[in-house]
Amino acid sequence: MKHSEITDDKMQSIYRKIGENVKKEREKKGMSQLHLALAIGHNSVSTVSMSERCLQNKHFNIEHLVKIADVLGVDVCRFFEGV
Repeated sequence: MKHSEITDDKMQSIYRKIGENVKKEREKKGMSQLHLALAIGHNSVSTVSMSERCLQNKHFNIEHLVKIADVLGVDVCRFFEGV
């Protein structure tokens, strides 16, 4: 059986790229972090803010990404470009 060769550092790099892509799409739509956070069911901007920058090991999960894609009207695959 093959084991994954993706290191923790590589995974952090992937999370950072996804966060950058979410930010880029959000900004294209002229939407604030707070507006996006509220639109996906969060009461504070911290989830979006920290996940976009991958701070304190915070990152978007699949539920976040699917909801964000829906709110922004983009294909969820856009968030994985360049990963």
